[in-house]
Amino acid sequence: MSPSALTKPQMRGLLAKCLQFHIGGVIVVSLETADFQQFSVADPREKAYADFYRNYDSVKYFEEMTKAGIFQSAK
Repeated sequence: MSPSALTKPQMRGLLAKCLQFHIGGVIVVSLETADFQQFSVADPREKAYADFYRNYDSVKYFEEMTKAGIFQSAK
């Protein structure tokens, strides 16, 4: 084997080349994670709050808590 048969290792720009590859991967993974969070957590939670407050009557709920004795100052 002659010494010229071996390829020289890349010494200049190695960090930039690796970072370019990894930053692209990080951006893709973070966008996928954000989409997963939006569709699996945020949207169902928003729908649950909307369903709860659609028929929520705060005066009725206050009267029920007052009758149960939760509020000592309200009679």
